[in-house]
Order: sequence, then C-alpha cells, then structure tokens
Amino acid sequence: MNKEKYGPTVGSHLGKPIYKTIINDGIKYIFDRIAECDHDGCPLQQLDKNELMLKSGLIYKEF
Repeated sequence: MNKEKYGPTVGSHLGKPIYKTIINDGIKYIFDRIAECDHDGCPLQQLDKNELMLKSGLIYKEF
C-alpha cells in the first residue's frame, strides 16, 4: 500500500503546495527542485535514482 505523509508547506507551485518533506512507502524525501516541463509533460530522465516527482513537477530527493 502506498501511503504518503506530508510535512509543513514551504511555498506553492502552479497552485499546489510545496511540502518540505514527504514520506512515501516508509522512505523520507525532502524537496529539492522544480522539474523542467513543457507542453508534453515533465521528462523522467531528469530524475536520479533516489528521487521522485509529483504530478505538479516537484522533485524530492531521498533524505
């Protein structure tokens, strides 16, 4: 089961909150950067192995 927990907000991007931290599947991630996206979406090649991207284009790095 994929249950996420969110830390405090540190801002917003495209009307969505930027959370300082996220816990996903028991792994803690910290906000790192905003993805480079275009009209086709956000390419996944910009992610490292220890990162995840939310639909809003926010990239989090394993903490």
